[in-house]
Amino acid sequence: MTTETSPHPATPYVHGYSDTEAQRLGDQADTLAELLHAGTAYPGGSRVLEAGCGVGAQTAHLLAASPGVLLTAADVSAESLAQARARITAAAPTARVTWHHGDLHRLPFPDGAFDHVFVCFVLEHLPDPAAGLAALRRVLRPGGTITVIEGDHGSAFFHPETPAARRTVDHLVRLQAGAGGDALVGRRLHPLLTSAGFADVTVRPRTVYVDGGRPALVEGFTRRTFVPMVEAVRTEALAAGLTTPEDFDRGIADLRRAAEPGGTFHYTFFKAVAVNPR
Repeated sequence: MTTETSPHPATPYVHGYSDTEAQRLGDQADTLAELLHAGTAYPGGSRVLEAGCGVGAQTAHLLAASPGVLLTAADVSAESLAQARARITAAAPTARVTWHHGDLHRLPFPDGAFDHVFVCFVLEHLPDPAAGLAALRRVLRPGGTITVIEGDHGSAFFHPETPAARRTVDHLVRLQAGAGGDALVGRRLHPLLTSAGFADVTVRPRTVYVDGGRPALVEGFTRRTFVPMVEAVRTEALAAGLTTPEDFDRGIADLRRAAEPGGTFHYTFFKAVAVNPR
């Protein structure tokens, strides 16, 4: 494994690297696998780069949909990469995976080394996502594809909604912006990919809608994915002076009401596919 430094480092991971966060990422990936990975399958033998694989939560689903690919999974966090390796060793022991510790801006691969690049929930953490995409385009062969999936916290709508709950979600958006990231990056995928030199850019929304008639999503998305993600920044929000303990906790309690009988929740992810022009 190669350790890289970069003039465009990722912002600090606002959600942290706790075991709880790793579990949340796994729950999120499993709950949204069909929604996010539908339509993404690479032929056996394809050279695929997953840039920013994290703890391997998405990697497992990527490999399940594309058996036989030659996957390189890269991440800037050695700790996350070790968790990813353990996860995939257990879930897909015969998968052909090369693990790389390094920054995606300075990947030590030759030009055109990969047939496909897969990026999920990474651009939101980059201070210059267009530069990150340009660096990935260098290692993608002409005619190869990139798939990018990102969320947009501005698309979170829920019932019942209270000012305290809305402010608590906004704290996460502000903290990520303050760290140099963008929790609203989903709406920017088309211009970002275009500015990075990709062609044939297609962006489609992938919407999660949750109500009492969808108990698996109530549990998997509202209770175990979205609310814990917001709740995890409590310490940072208080340290930044954005809120008081009482107001933050009130907002989380109100947000949880969306998972109770009569509650609803809506969130939109954006999935983009583009081509490295010949």
